Amino acid sequence: MRRHPDDPEPVLDTKAVAALCLGALGAFMGVALGGVVPATVALILARQADAELASGQGWRTGAEYVLWGRRLAWTGVGLAITALVVLVTVLLLDGVDGREQDFPPGVD
Repeated sequence: MRRHPDDPEPVLDTKAVAALCLGALGAFMGVALGGVVPATVALILARQADAELASGQGWRTGAEYVLWGRRLAWTGVGLAITALVVLVTVLLLDGVDGREQDFPPGVD
């Protein structure tokens, strides 16, 4: 299929690129709990990019960027939740050593 000379060139959607970059950052920083913020922004931008790609009628590209941005963002959220659960578990079990308190003689 030939394009008409007056048709615009297909353009890569900038929100799709931003969603991919922020999703990667969220996955990278997920274990440090700070990855939730860029991952959340990536998920918001991915939703907006989906709407722009649909309304672009083929003149906007980047659907695969949105897909991978969304996957990486959810990976970052999952890593952050896992790290938070491990942190809380370690803190709760820190004081539990299974021994009775040993008081000095003469203390009731």
